[in-house]
Amino acid sequence: MEKIEHTTVSTNGINMHVASIGSGPVILFLHGFPDLWYSWRHQLLSFAALGYRAIAPDLRGYGDSDAPPSPESYTILHIVGDLVGLLDSLGVDRVFLVGHDWGAIVAWWLCMIRPDRVKALVNTSVVFNPRNPSVKPVDKFRDLFGDDYYVCRFQETGEIEEDFAQVDTKKLITRFFVSRNPRPPCIPKSVGFRGLPDPPSLPAWLTEQDVSFYGDKFSQKGFTGGLNYYRAMNLSWELTAPWAGLQIKVPVKFIVGDLDITYNIPGTKEYIHGGGLKKHVPFLQEVVVMEGVGHFLQQEKPDEVTDHIYGFFEKFRTRETSSL
Repeated sequence: MEKIEHTTVSTNGINMHVASIGSGPVILFLHGFPDLWYSWRHQLLSFAALGYRAIAPDLRGYGDSDAPPSPESYTILHIVGDLVGLLDSLGVDRVFLVGHDWGAIVAWWLCMIRPDRVKALVNTSVVFNPRNPSVKPVDKFRDLFGDDYYVCRFQETGEIEEDFAQVDTKKLITRFFVSRNPRPPCIPKSVGFRGLPDPPSLPAWLTEQDVSFYGDKFSQKGFTGGLNYYRAMNLSWELTAPWAGLQIKVPVKFIVGDLDITYNIPGTKEYIHGGGLKKHVPFLQEVVVMEGVGHFLQQEKPDEVTDHIYGFFEKFRTRETSSL
């Protein structure tokens, strides 16, 4: 870990913290909630050893990157703009791209808006959902799961932050990471995250040192930046109308755990395996469902995830080399 370099890059009006290691073709890793660059720690080291330059930023609002206070500063256009500026600052033209959770959503949109910057994508956990012109995303979740669904609970600024503040940050992080319940997470206000039972003992893939790293960073930074991604969902929906109906036209591999809450949203399995995802992502080449694996798959099964990513990207790296 000590070999990983840490720098700060100015991009799109913010300062972004970036972890990187290695040399060779660039892989850009995008984390989700409640994550940091650190969630890709295993992949950074592995891909550096495999001859790649691995880069993982703290996205806007997280870790050691700037966190503008307003939810309106967290639309998908802001986040994609941050990444384009990051690549420009680093002098990188095109990257191999990997996303997880919110990072997966951002990755889909980076591929849609700026496909010229992406060689190929391995996305995890969150499928591409085309923009529905008739219903806003938060409204859709409320209709499906009710007001207690976590996305809906995250909408009011300050409310969840106050709830989170009543729980030890390390315990809160552990609850998120070790959950194995694939059902939609609904947390009534009367219970709150503060009322949930203590998390079980740590699994082998998550150490006390890992939890302390996350806990310390979120204790310093707070959760508002990450929560603002959810609060900007409907605004992003409004702003992305010009891209309605476009397909994702880069080569894609998709990986998900069968215990992931996103995979178990009603209709998602049918959408993935019945041709719906392929319709909107025509260059989708592989879908991998990892058995017995939850949401944070890149940490839970780091070697397997690395192998999946490496095998996919190497095909394109080989083509690049042969064309020289």
